[in-house]
Amino acid sequence: MSRLVSRSLLAVGLATALPAFAQSHAGHDMAMPAAAPVDHSKMDHSKMDHSKMDHSKMDHSKMDHSKMDHSTMDHAQMDHAAMGHAMPAPSEPREPIPVPTDADRAAAFPPINHDAMEHAPQINSLLLIDRLEHWDGQDGKGQAWEASGWIGGDINRLWLRSDGERSGGRTESSSLEALYGRSVSPWWDVLVGVRQDFRPADSRTWAAIGIQGLAPYKFESSATLYLGSGGQVLAKAEVEYDVLLTNRLILQPLVEATLAAKDEPEHGIGQGLNKVEAGLRLRYEFSRRFAPYIGISHERSFGDAADHAGDHARDTRWVAGVRMWF
Repeated sequence: MSRLVSRSLLAVGLATALPAFAQSHAGHDMAMPAAAPVDHSKMDHSKMDHSKMDHSKMDHSKMDHSKMDHSTMDHAQMDHAAMGHAMPAPSEPREPIPVPTDADRAAAFPPINHDAMEHAPQINSLLLIDRLEHWDGQDGKGQAWEASGWIGGDINRLWLRSDGERSGGRTESSSLEALYGRSVSPWWDVLVGVRQDFRPADSRTWAAIGIQGLAPYKFESSATLYLGSGGQVLAKAEVEYDVLLTNRLILQPLVEATLAAKDEPEHGIGQGLNKVEAGLRLRYEFSRRFAPYIGISHERSFGDAADHAGDHARDTRWVAGVRMWF
């Protein structure tokens, strides 16, 4: 009888449970009741092991840190960068920089003994042999030279200049100038002095005044006015330029012109434009002090000077020489 009662109760229980198992699992999507808020102020953080907690997933914005006892926390083991609130770099040093004292300034800038310093000499000098060449022209062969030198300081200098020409074993013309030069700008000097011409038959002395220097775009220029006996006035201008093909190979164009105020047939001088020379020289600088060169030069006389020169009024010459300075 008891067995029959037990079976009846089991059947009734199964019948009651079957409808619950037959329900859809969608019931699990029902909103769960919200968890009760946790009052962190009542927690004892000193007994918690924060090293095993994942602070990167915690929402610290909703925590009330003012009620936490941070004095018992071991912040040395916390990864604050992962917690999202890394401390900014300090803008001021932890230890203030001391204000420099007079002793510090004296140690940083010791006094200089100017008496023991070696200064550059106040007197300098230079000798430039710009052209020392042999030429071969339509009217023969010969030699020519042009040189200049100076001695002095940066402002005041004594200049010496000389040029000349030989042909057929005799000196056709030569001159020597002694000039006082004064710098009037970083690139220009004013010259005043005398010039002495030496000729096979006679000589002549001139008063000279001129200017020389470096024009814009590095054109080396000079212009000189000569006042001679008998009221003769000569003017000579020269311009040259260095074209650097390489650091050592340099092409130098040159133009030179001479004018006269009076006609002097005995000296081969004509009134007006006397002579123009244009040259082109290519030199190779084995050093800045020594440079052999080759080139071509063309001379032409004009006006009365051409009449005095006759068949020699025009000449084209091949030249070869050397440029040196000391």
